[in-house]
Parts: sequence; structure tokens; C-alpha cells
Amino acid sequence: MTPANDNVPTLISLNAACRMTSMSRSMLNRYRAEGRFPIAVELGDRRVAFVRSEVADWVKAKISARAAA
Repeated sequence: MTPANDNVPTLISLNAACRMTSMSRSMLNRYRAEGRFPIAVELGDRRVAFVRSEVADWVKAKISARAAA
């Protein structure tokens, strides 16, 4: 990635979000339905993606919450 592209949001698939979070698709979808996961970007009738940085921030928040407990 070049410096000019550093601020361009990157979209990742549902499967990639599952890999980043170590959650199953059904658990991730449950978190989405409950409003406990970053909002998906609708790409088509049956296709969604997530902003990579938002998912990474969500993971960091989970780690921070563990450390604070």
C-alpha cells in the first residue's frame, strides 16, 4: 500500500471478519443483530462487507475490556 492510500477504508468479507475475531458466522451475525458489532456495508442483495479498521478497533476494545476487568 502506498502512503497515498493509507487513509482509504478497506472492506473485508464476513468470512474475513470471522477470522479476525475468531467467531463463527452465526455468532457474528447474532452480535450484528444485537448491535454489538460494527455495522456492515451493504454491497448487494446478499453481500455485505465490513470496514477492516472498525473490526480491528472492536477487537482492540475487547482486549482492553479484558485488561480492565
